[in-house]
Amino acid sequence: MIAHVEGTVVEKRDGAVVLDVNGVGYLLHVSATCLAALPPGERVRLRSYLHVREDALDLFGFATEEEEAVFRELIGVKGVGPRAAQNILSGIEPRELAAAVASGDVARLTQVPGIGKKTAERLVVELRDKLAALALAASPRRGAARGGIPEQLEQALVGLGYRPQQAAQAVEALAGSTDGRTLDELLREALKRLRG
Repeated sequence: MIAHVEGTVVEKRDGAVVLDVNGVGYLLHVSATCLAALPPGERVRLRSYLHVREDALDLFGFATEEEEAVFRELIGVKGVGPRAAQNILSGIEPRELAAAVASGDVARLTQVPGIGKKTAERLVVELRDKLAALALAASPRRGAARGGIPEQLEQALVGLGYRPQQAAQAVEALAGSTDGRTLDELLREALKRLRG
């Protein structure tokens, strides 16, 4: 597995970049957002994912850990391969994608090139829980102003489709155990309680 590639940007192509690493040029497929941010002639480090097929080895690059994490979740969805996942990330930011999936916004998802209605519905069903923490990070930070983790947790649960009363009860059940725990940990525990 190649975890990252560090080298000089020597060529930018449509959907790909070539990095010179000690005289060897590595072609990495990247999203349009990532490609636009890469300065020609500069040394960069991209996180990477190696996709192995019978007839090819394709290397995909990511500017951030967040982008890579969403890519990995996308390729786990039936019918979404690495190229399709990279195309999706070219049409929508990872946090915006997570927020659309969490809220079940099929209309927003179908605006992304390469996502039809069936694929959008599949993304919502298969990724809603997996992208929940990222969706929360994308939401407005009202919770921080209103008192912190419990309010943010409640907003995340409502964003995932639970009724406000259900969300409030789940947060109340966790009230004594929030100290020193991350929002992601608390969200997972709340979801377990809600599902019984």
